[in-house]
Amino acid sequence: MKKPIYSISFLSALILTFGCSNDSVSEEFDDANGNTEKKLISSVAIISAQDPQEDKTISLSYTSDGSLNTINNGIETGIFTYNNDDKLTNIKGGSDNLNIFELYESPYDAFETGKVLVYDDNGNPTKIEFYEEEYDNDSDSYVTKIYTADVSYDDTHNPYFYTLEAAGIIEVLDGVRLNFGIQPQVPEILKARMFFPVNNPSQIIYKNEEGDVVYTINANYVYDNDNYPTSAKITKVSIEHSEQHTYSTIFEYVN
Repeated sequence: MKKPIYSISFLSALILTFGCSNDSVSEEFDDANGNTEKKLISSVAIISAQDPQEDKTISLSYTSDGSLNTINNGIETGIFTYNNDDKLTNIKGGSDNLNIFELYESPYDAFETGKVLVYDDNGNPTKIEFYEEEYDNDSDSYVTKIYTADVSYDDTHNPYFYTLEAAGIIEVLDGVRLNFGIQPQVPEILKARMFFPVNNPSQIIYKNEEGDVVYTINANYVYDNDNYPTSAKITKVSIEHSEQHTYSTIFEYVN
């Protein structure tokens, strides 16, 4: 199974998009969350309870006018460039950073190859269908199985929204600009809009073709007075392999 992480390719896919509803991302966000205090993420520390070598810190820097400048994961740096009108024109370099779903390091690629079957009233994807290749002993070949992911959300806003806005990405999602130097593949472009959540995901339940639960991810957040997460404990359980992994995250914001 693929173990995706934050990727600059997915972030680039946010740059061009199409509308999945009549409302823009900003309108959906405002309708779901009302007046939300604007905070920009400065770092996210990820601490494994099993292996310290898996620990990492994602650091974000901003320009003097508040635009997102760089994202660094300790190995690679993504650099955001803008034109004279402060419109995002490109993302250079590599980075493992800014997709909220990938914070959970899911073992499946549901959020890259799947399709949304159900949205909730706020426009969040709640049921996703995706496909897994499995070896079949009877036919001595690989067969394609249909899996689903059920996603639940806390009644709080997507904490990355204003950070994405500082990168010019929300403006693009709202349809203000459509032509940039970045060239993501068309399927990535479509997925970017379809999977954008306006609330904060807190649970993902994966089921196989028979409807059996095979993997769960639960995130228990601690929020500040403005409903921004300050920390979280994330627990991942593989029912098939009887394995459990936990790690903690610590969020910090620009003062």
